[in-house]
Amino acid sequence: MARTREFDTEAAVSRAMDLFWTRGYEATSVRDLTQHLGIGQGSLYAAFGDKDGLYRAALEHYRTTLAADALRSLEEGAGARAAIRALLTERIRIAVGSGGKGCLAVNAVCERVPQDAATRRTVREMQEASREALAEVLRAAAERGEIAARHDPHTAAAFLITFLNGLLVTSKITPDARSLEPLVEVALTALD
Repeated sequence: MARTREFDTEAAVSRAMDLFWTRGYEATSVRDLTQHLGIGQGSLYAAFGDKDGLYRAALEHYRTTLAADALRSLEEGAGARAAIRALLTERIRIAVGSGGKGCLAVNAVCERVPQDAATRRTVREMQEASREALAEVLRAAAERGEIAARHDPHTAAAFLITFLNGLLVTSKITPDARSLEPLVEVALTALD
């Protein structure tokens, strides 16, 4: 008879996400995970298959929580410029936390790609969703005359995502929001 799982897998994935985010995939051992999660190695393997399976679950958790929250806040923003500013500054705030842990998705790409096609695919899907949401906000803002219509919304959205990715890498080098937030204002001039 199969044993009943004795831990909350969703909570375990959330805690594993935090550990991978802080330490990275390679620097996080199975032992680190089992100690951090308070579960046995057999339980980890039974629930997730292996360390890689838990890492994929952590990236998916990131996508459905923090990344999804960012998109919702963008869609709920009053004006495009203010909503994009809020999105970018919030991402800075999160990235500089814990001494500059950056962004889990960007960290994953820097550490695992090109050899890990699954990580590339997961992060690409996150970025495509962000780019599409931004493009829609920019398209609507241009129609309202809120921003200049001289740039294709998809191109402007791709620029903002690329800017954000660089900003998130920089946040690991300079984990100081006061130094990084003024850069957001410079990026927003692309909408003029």
